[in-house]
Amino acid sequence: MHPLSLWRWRHNPLYRCTDRLQARIALALLLLVPLLGLGATYAAGDAAHRHYRAAAEHQRQTLRLTTAVLTHDAPDHPEPGSAEARENRYPATVRFTDPNGRTRTAEADVLPGLNAGSSVHVWVDADGAIAEPPMPPEQIRSRTMGWALVAFLTVTLAGAAAYRCAAVVLRRRNLAEWDTEWAETAPRWTTSP
Repeated sequence: MHPLSLWRWRHNPLYRCTDRLQARIALALLLLVPLLGLGATYAAGDAAHRHYRAAAEHQRQTLRLTTAVLTHDAPDHPEPGSAEARENRYPATVRFTDPNGRTRTAEADVLPGLNAGSSVHVWVDADGAIAEPPMPPEQIRSRTMGWALVAFLTVTLAGAAAYRCAAVVLRRRNLAEWDTEWAETAPRWTTSP
C-alpha cells in the first residue's frame, strides 16, 4: 500500500461519511486497545500478585510442616528412576501428630516406591488436616502472569467486539440509506419517456 493512498482515500468522493467514521473508529481502537490492554495487564497482574502473596503468607502462618510415617508401601512408578518418577506423587496413608498432639491418620501425596515406616514431610492446618504446601514464588508468578494475560486478552476481545458492533450498525445504516436513495432513483430508471 502506498503511503499517499490513505490521503487519497480521505478525499475519495465514493466513500460515505459512515466509511470515514468506521475508519476513525478503527484507528481509535487500534491506538486505544494496546494502551488499555497494557493498563489492564498491569492492574490485573499487580492485584493478582498482591492477592497470591498475601495468600501464601497466610498459608505460611497457618500451616505447619510436620513429619509423618507411611503406614503402607507407596505405589511404584511404572518407570522407576525416570524424571517423571521423581516428579510424580502418589496417595498413601500416613500417620502424624496434629497441632493438638493427637495422632492422626490421613492420605498424603508421597514419592513412589517408599516403604511402610518411611518418614515424609506433610503440611498440616490448624484443624489437623493435611493441606497443600504454601504457594512457592514460581506458582505465584505463573498465576499472576495468567491473570495479566487474561486481562490483556479481555481488553483485546472487547476492542474487537466494539469494532464489530460499530461496523454492523454502520452497515445497517448504509443499507437503509441505499434503500432510501434507490426508492428515489428507481422510478427514473424503470419508467419509459
